[in-house]
Amino acid sequence: MIKFKHFKIVTIITLLITVSCNKGVLDKVPLDIISDAVVWNDQALVEAYLTGAYVSTTVFTNDAVVVESSAQPFFAMFYVNNVSDESKSTSNFSGNAYVFKTGGLKIQGGLMEWWEKSYKVIRSLNELIERLPQSTLSEEFKNKRIAEARYLRAFNYFYMVKRYGGVPLIKKAQSINDSQEELYASRNSEKEVYDFILSELKEISSILPKIQAANDWGRPTKFAALALTSRAALYAGSIAKYGTLQLNGLLGFNASEANSYYQQSADASRQIMESNQFKLYDADADKITNFKNIFLVKKNAEVIFAKQHDGSNKDIGGAGWAYDYFQCPYPNGWANGIHDAPYLEVVESFENKDGSSGKLDQAVLNSKLWTMQELWGNKDPRFQATIYTQDTKWQGRNLNFYNGIRTADGTILTVGSYQGVLANGDQKSTQTGFGVMKYLDESKENGDGSTAGIFGSTQDYIVFRYAEILLNDAEAAYELGLTPEALDAINKIRTRAGIALLTSIDMEHIRNERKVELAFEGHRYWDLRRWRLAEDYLSRNGHGVRYILDHATGKFLVKLKDKQDGTVTSPLFGKQNYYFPITLTRTANNANLVENPGY
Repeated sequence: MIKFKHFKIVTIITLLITVSCNKGVLDKVPLDIISDAVVWNDQALVEAYLTGAYVSTTVFTNDAVVVESSAQPFFAMFYVNNVSDESKSTSNFSGNAYVFKTGGLKIQGGLMEWWEKSYKVIRSLNELIERLPQSTLSEEFKNKRIAEARYLRAFNYFYMVKRYGGVPLIKKAQSINDSQEELYASRNSEKEVYDFILSELKEISSILPKIQAANDWGRPTKFAALALTSRAALYAGSIAKYGTLQLNGLLGFNASEANSYYQQSADASRQIMESNQFKLYDADADKITNFKNIFLVKKNAEVIFAKQHDGSNKDIGGAGWAYDYFQCPYPNGWANGIHDAPYLEVVESFENKDGSSGKLDQAVLNSKLWTMQELWGNKDPRFQATIYTQDTKWQGRNLNFYNGIRTADGTILTVGSYQGVLANGDQKSTQTGFGVMKYLDESKENGDGSTAGIFGSTQDYIVFRYAEILLNDAEAAYELGLTPEALDAINKIRTRAGIALLTSIDMEHIRNERKVELAFEGHRYWDLRRWRLAEDYLSRNGHGVRYILDHATGKFLVKLKDKQDGTVTSPLFGKQNYYFPITLTRTANNANLVENPGY
């Protein structure tokens, strides 16, 4: 627990603000020491104060604690991918993701923590929510900014509850003069936290505007509130159905409550769907290009809420981030790249265009030499928009992932060259044979190792998009027994993707559709946890492929590579890991906190 006793009421701000919402929210605003009364009666200072909460809510970007400072870890935005069954990290800078993936989440914690930082944000929001109503500013301004603050508070609490389960609900700015009970708060139940989030969102969805003005684009709208409702209620419904009550009701829900939460999720999704404010992005005739552009075309019709980036150097006050620099094909300016190496299991989850299984058969693989067109050309177009591999075209060249060259006598060389052809391609041999294409901007130059080059990514990070709402709707509808509605929502996504429609549906179809549509967007890890499937899927050692170039034909031998996570320590997700530990440090600071089971 944060030592609230040592917090002072802070209404004086000194900060440099650069946040990804819009120019008005993002401008660099240096503030000197300013009196309380001035802050709450000056619109610009209130804006700056609220901007501090946007700045500090770094989990907007793929659950990252930090994403945009060269003084902090570059790679927090990748951790949620690397601890899932989506990818391994092949970077030299992978941090602790591997430790936590292989059973290292212990009582000391350390995995994607969102506790102290979240409570700091929540405290500042509580102060605004309490102080702004007494301001002399216009009622319209006050109501709108208070609703925003409540949205950010609900967002932060959701990112806490999905980690820790029940946490203390602090709804007022604490004072050093508060009672010990208030300063050292006990945990509210998981249900109480979810219910608070959902009730807040219900109220503010009628206050927030349907559409933000151009200079306010990037602030939450009514539909951003509904989108968070759609997601949070779906999580609560899943935990009620698939989880168990623990710690005398502190964790979990009664199973009988599942449908109530599924219904709340479905209702929120339907409000967004019936508003006609958003639609699946479908502007490009080529299905591969179209899916890529969802993440590259700014402010497109699919985006409900996003964190903006303009590509300028973050260290000098800009709004760039480091995504392309580390996720791009090898090499970047640091002789690195391919931070996330997708597992073969992710690749196989992408069906063929006709709807047939995309799973590879090792006997068939071993039966012949392959071109990439023969191997991957018939797959769901989302595959090539999401994954790069051997012969993928990138910045005017074909990527070469092959590791080894077969000579005329059948010998496979792995060093040097053969008749002028290198024995190994230009991509790292430590990877799985794949990299992540989603969000990559091919026009960005990644050879610049300066801070400007590193933090030069310009893509907005999409927090909520319309396809997720359709997927949430499909899952909630199916759980409620509304199978036709679920099938219709899934088939809308498959139509846009360019893949055969389903004629029937079950949870496996819905789960797989989420896996491929939302790959590497930070959903998979949390989905497996809320479905209580993580003990299985996150305890498997992933596979890859090895391409061997046949010199005579230019085709490839394709071999499966097992144990891509290592032969010594395999991935391990324990039953206790469905909740992060509160940690020894926090329970020592606050004796009223109860530790989660199993730690």
